[in-house]
Amino acid sequence: MILKCTSIIALFFFCNMATAQSNDTYGIEGVLYSDEGWVSLSITNGKISGIDRLDKEANLSKMYIAPGLIDVQINGYMGVDFSGPDLTVEGIRKATKALWKAGVTTYFPTVITSDFNRLKKNFAILAQAQKDPEIGKSIPGFHLEGPYISPLPGFRGAHLEKYIKNPDWEEFKELQRAANNGIKLITLAPELDGAIPFIRNCVANGITVALGHHNGSAEDIERAIDAGAKMATHLGNGCANEINRHHNPLWPQLADDRITPSLIADGFHLTKEEVRSFYKVKGPDKTILVSDALDLAGLPPGEYTRGERTLLLTPNVVKLPKENVLAGAASPISACVGVIMDYTQCTLKDAIQMASTNPAKMFSLNDLGEIGQGKKADLILFKLEDNKVVIHKTFVSGQLVYSKE
Repeated sequence: MILKCTSIIALFFFCNMATAQSNDTYGIEGVLYSDEGWVSLSITNGKISGIDRLDKEANLSKMYIAPGLIDVQINGYMGVDFSGPDLTVEGIRKATKALWKAGVTTYFPTVITSDFNRLKKNFAILAQAQKDPEIGKSIPGFHLEGPYISPLPGFRGAHLEKYIKNPDWEEFKELQRAANNGIKLITLAPELDGAIPFIRNCVANGITVALGHHNGSAEDIERAIDAGAKMATHLGNGCANEINRHHNPLWPQLADDRITPSLIADGFHLTKEEVRSFYKVKGPDKTILVSDALDLAGLPPGEYTRGERTLLLTPNVVKLPKENVLAGAASPISACVGVIMDYTQCTLKDAIQMASTNPAKMFSLNDLGEIGQGKKADLILFKLEDNKVVIHKTFVSGQLVYSKE
């Protein structure tokens, strides 16, 4: 695809970087991602205090300004495994800073099916990181993916079968206490015994429920949605390789407008035709992009042992050879922005909406996901090179946290 980018822009700081790190007002000029018009953003005390339209010719560098990306499903990054036995606050700091470099200003560390004591321990560590003055502002919540998922091969994906179980509200409350009430999203299978009352309890306690890694029938899915489930986790993945062409978990989730699916549009987890079809059904208003990146993302290709699993990292994805399934992604969410534009021919505005605005709305992160007066100055400055997003600068609460130069 040839991106129709007619506006060429330049980035200009009205003050030096020392001023930019203070509470003084400073400005950034560039082309707004949503309409390719020149703007000057004024930043004061970590928020956008003004937006001025500029009358300029596009004659310099192709730099865009957009809200920071929000990834609500990321299992780890740069060797840091949020479900691993050696998780530390310093490790989370390392992962967070690496994600800033990739344009991710907000994310939900995702903990997957594991031993219950491991889950408690890691959520407690994540809760400590959430209080950290440097990185906590980028971690508004956590995602629990499992252990209440399908035990069936294919549907369980790379989750270890021995730790999979039916939903248990009392057990979950123990995890939530360890997480200091930080679990904001849970992925579960609606067909499991006790799933429907569990979903109701989650919704009543402000926790968003996503259906995933499941083999639920149309009736199971409808009951779950009626109970308050809102999302479908990485639709098209966490599914057996062979399914009934009529009766399978995909059609009911696509057919119900109450469900917003997340998609791993990295170019490898889903085919172009799948992404195009899902996008045509749900559109940019009801789609959320996620990376589903593992801790191996950013590391050299090869075989790695993670806990009780032996994983194969290729240049593009992470595989679990024993189960013949994908274990996760090897790319950050910024890679998904370019891929979905390529696959669907959607605009940059639509792609950023799916990678920032929509997750912000889904989780009531009301000061994020948009460029507007009073919004938090979580911003990315980037170029599009060969249909890929190349991050040049990242700001969190108005502070420069990454610069390519």
